[in-house]
Amino acid sequence: MSHWWNFFLVAVFALLLTGLLRFYALAHNLVDIPNERSSHLAPTPRGGGLAIVLTFLGCLPLLLQCLTLPVFFGVYGAGLGVAVIGFIDDHGHIPARWRLAAHFCGAGWALFCLGGLPPLPVFGVVVDFAWPGHLLAALYLVWLLNLYNFMDGIDGCAGIEAITVCLGGALVYTLAVPAGAGWAMPVLMLAAVAGFLCWNFPRARIFMGDAGSGFIGLSLGLFSVHAATAAPELFWCWLILLAVFVVDATVTLIRRVLRGEKFYEAHRSHAYQYAARKYGAHWPVSLVVGGINLFWLFPLAVMVAVGWLDGVVGVLIGYGPLLWLSFRYKAGASELQSL
Repeated sequence: MSHWWNFFLVAVFALLLTGLLRFYALAHNLVDIPNERSSHLAPTPRGGGLAIVLTFLGCLPLLLQCLTLPVFFGVYGAGLGVAVIGFIDDHGHIPARWRLAAHFCGAGWALFCLGGLPPLPVFGVVVDFAWPGHLLAALYLVWLLNLYNFMDGIDGCAGIEAITVCLGGALVYTLAVPAGAGWAMPVLMLAAVAGFLCWNFPRARIFMGDAGSGFIGLSLGLFSVHAATAAPELFWCWLILLAVFVVDATVTLIRRVLRGEKFYEAHRSHAYQYAARKYGAHWPVSLVVGGINLFWLFPLAVMVAVGWLDGVVGVLIGYGPLLWLSFRYKAGASELQSL
């Protein structure tokens, strides 16, 4: 894309497509009915995230001038596969084990096309993790995919996270690799999500659904691996930018598993869900997530990108206060426990 206004057109297309999907969801009764494990109060159509998928994948061929064919086919194939599984699950139900198998297949395909996890700087030493690193990268991608689904529980939160993380990822890429074009995919995702967000915040008139949330989570992980092939320190930048979702989802998962609960069952015990109930609205929590990303995590990512801060140290600094916040807002605590 040679002009920035093309990204604006992408956002407009996603906005219009989300509106059409809302009519489709209402016509086919694809509606989330509130229950005791819901964070919303009114019946709301779901599946609007498919607009993000169709817009991003539909426009991705326009970026072939700045992407290699293996990267294109890796991102396109894995994203399409995960979105299809999510779309089917939105319309019915796929057992968790089959969804997880499909997620690992998608992650494996993408890593094969991208060349796996590149060597990364760790406390000033570049470490080649070899095949164990590729396995860790697959786990990382599958976890991001699923945690994004877990964290898509209140109006606007997943959309604001995607927009601010993609904005930060694109900017740090231009700092680390000024002549590169690795910023283009994150900006394309930003534009597609921005169009959807107009329908999702504030108050949501359609939900993202598994097709959209899983697709975004996987894509953000792939953006981080792709960026690291151009400048290895960028992997840590992306991990810093994703900290809010990673910390909340991981702490919640660990605490629920330790209590013997099934991690894949629906619940509302994430820190962001407790916070939304405490403050009586979704929008303040979603805006705070965006604020943390822009004013706390982004400056740390910039310092890593320009070489002022070691990447691992930046991750530790960025995650520390968020770990405290996750426990402060009872991430993973029993839902009978109040704030």
